[in-house]
Amino acid sequence: MRFLVDECTGPAVAEWLRSLHHDVFSVYDEARGLDDESIIEKANFGNYILVTNDKDFGELVFRMKRPHKGVILLRLKDERNKNKIAVLRRVLELYSDKLANNFITVTEKTVRIVGERRGRRGGSFI
Repeated sequence: MRFLVDECTGPAVAEWLRSLHHDVFSVYDEARGLDDESIIEKANFGNYILVTNDKDFGELVFRMKRPHKGVILLRLKDERNKNKIAVLRRVLELYSDKLANNFITVTEKTVRIVGERRGRRGGSFI
């Protein structure tokens, strides 16, 4: 899969995804300071699933109707890299077939998927 990892999500997540042989563009490593509009545009045109901690992307997708190829929004209480990676590991194991073209909000305990047709589905890690 192709992932664009937002600067706020960090280089450790990008490196972990690369270790799993995914194609990864890291904003932190390759385009630090890139604004949100440019990030979502790059992700869309590059066919990347965006991984971010920035809830402003919800505004861009739902209110401003920006096209995307998939967004994973991490809404975590524990923002340490180890926790981000553990949560993403579970997302990839349980929901990899639902990442493309969906907006997925993830906490340590829950997953909420909003699809292209605005259908909502939820799940739990517990």
